[in-house]
Amino acid sequence: MTAIPEALRRYHFPAADGSRIPYGMYRDAEIYALEQERIFRGPVWNYLALECEIPAPGDFRTVAVGDTPVIVNRARDGSIHAMVNRCAHRGAIVQRQIYGNARGHICCYHQWSYDLTGRLVSVPFRRGVKGVGGLPADFDMGCHGLQTLRVSVLNGVIFGSFSEDTEPLETFLDAPFVAQLKRLFHKQPVVLGYQRQRIFGNWKLYTDNLRDPNHGGLLHMFQITFGIARLSGRGGATMDREHKHNMSWAAQGSRPADEAPAESKEGYGDTGRGDMDIRLRDPSMLRYHKEYPDDLSLTIASIFPNSAFQQIGNTLAVRQFRTTSADEFEIVSTYFGYADDDEVMRRHRLRKANLAGPAGLVSMEDGEAVELVHRAIVRDAQEHSVVEFGGRGAITDQENLVTDVPMRGFWIHYCKLMGIEAGGPLP
Repeated sequence: MTAIPEALRRYHFPAADGSRIPYGMYRDAEIYALEQERIFRGPVWNYLALECEIPAPGDFRTVAVGDTPVIVNRARDGSIHAMVNRCAHRGAIVQRQIYGNARGHICCYHQWSYDLTGRLVSVPFRRGVKGVGGLPADFDMGCHGLQTLRVSVLNGVIFGSFSEDTEPLETFLDAPFVAQLKRLFHKQPVVLGYQRQRIFGNWKLYTDNLRDPNHGGLLHMFQITFGIARLSGRGGATMDREHKHNMSWAAQGSRPADEAPAESKEGYGDTGRGDMDIRLRDPSMLRYHKEYPDDLSLTIASIFPNSAFQQIGNTLAVRQFRTTSADEFEIVSTYFGYADDDEVMRRHRLRKANLAGPAGLVSMEDGEAVELVHRAIVRDAQEHSVVEFGGRGAITDQENLVTDVPMRGFWIHYCKLMGIEAGGPLP
């Protein structure tokens, strides 16, 4: 029987339904190290990149899975490969550029060269000089390539896994999230730009935030004031069968920005949030030009463990989370449109991109909220978050926004992968 690591013995999850989360799980460096092996390198599919980012043979991007550096590239035959960006010789970063086109990848330290599948193809002075030095005669080049990941692609979205035990990608995603990716990538995407944001907090505080639609209509003043997504509007949360993924959504026309419904005013009455009578002089940035057959105008699909696929009106993006330590992570956002967009739509997408990101009119508060929590829980590691909006007990899809039930789904799946047994009486 496998011994339980000491770090996992430190904290108690008193509620089997995930409604109590010990603060220490966010701050402990040993927990973070276990996550790298059991989560990011475990039986999951991690988002890597979009196919349209590497359209030609030799095109590559450098990304990260957790804190493991990874190269994603297209080989000469058009196939896609992902490999750990670490030389088999001395462990140096091999490909130092963020993106580009290359015949292969060469480590600058000792010039070991790898092809686009990760195979070691050249070692300078392998035989030494005049029979002196060099590698042993039985050195096998075939055993010293870059470590490779399994790769699977859905509608041009590239995922990678370190585990041979990971189920097929579409099974891992489950029907609602296969459908959402096919919805967002139903035609050829075109990258419009990138944003990077460093947050000094734990990565799970951000995944909690993405699975907590309750905060969106309370934290984000711009969103509340101009009616983008008030808690009184029509919205909810959709999960997969294991509740590890979540899509928070709001529907177009459920609460127009030019209305101030009575329930909104009543709900926000004691908060000091949301002056419902303020109007934008130029509201064009907030207009949603319908481009899908449904009426969803806002969808944030969080895919366990490292990504979120964003539709805020007509602004589309993929966010990848890259961990650095228990106390820091980075969000890299890839903004995209479609190849058949006209210039008016392209400019509209870019303009509306000002809603999101580190300085976004809506989402700049998310990073600060994560850091506020992370600083406040540095002590009292055995104390717990209270996760009860939407109720305790069974985890089900939600038809309202005043809920954090999907957050409990994430933590139950997280505990399963980490080998944590949750349960016991509520304090």
